Amino acid sequence: MRVIIVGCGRVGSALALQLTAEGNDTWVIDRRAQARHALPDGFTGHFLEGNGYNRAVLDAAGVTHADALVAVTGRDNGNIVTARVARQAYRVPVVLARIDDPRRAEIYRGLGIRTISGVSWTVHRLHQLLSHRHLAPERGFGNGETLLIRSSLPGYLTGRPLSAFEVDGEIRVAEVTRGGHSLVPSHHTLAERGDVVTFTVAAGALGRLRGFLGKELGT
Repeated sequence: MRVIIVGCGRVGSALALQLTAEGNDTWVIDRRAQARHALPDGFTGHFLEGNGYNRAVLDAAGVTHADALVAVTGRDNGNIVTARVARQAYRVPVVLARIDDPRRAEIYRGLGIRTISGVSWTVHRLHQLLSHRHLAPERGFGNGETLLIRSSLPGYLTGRPLSAFEVDGEIRVAEVTRGGHSLVPSHHTLAERGDVVTFTVAAGALGRLRGFLGKELGT
């Protein structure tokens, strides 16, 4: 995938190295030219000097073909503007932003921008969200340890009990939307074609949920 990382501090540079090592097309943007020194000489990704919300800079990074953009500067305002431009002007499928102010974070989650606070801000967590980017959380709880995810069920799961998708302590089926109506499934409720299911998922179990749904999620 093509990922644009705005901010080449400790988190941005570490994430860039990990993604590049996995063969992803990684572009790093920072307004400070000297930030390039946070990346080793053998870095095979790309570095651009400039503001992450500058459209000329984003165009140079190929934002129209980006699968994800991550805004990880130390400034909430800059990350918010960058995330909004990526989401609203370029329709980047996955936008992640560091926003430490919890009041702002809640607002931007409602706009489809996934946010992580400084408390839970780790390279591992970002990498996890990018790796499972087709499972877009509707909402996160606490510091992101538990996620609420809605997904259409693949056709091959039709007829199986919804309880078969549950894993104790990791995955629960919270709700099913069927034919425009919502219901709380019982232990014996069977999946029907066209079901949209709401899961509560431990963040560490995204890979397992992807295994249930992956045949129609892509890579």
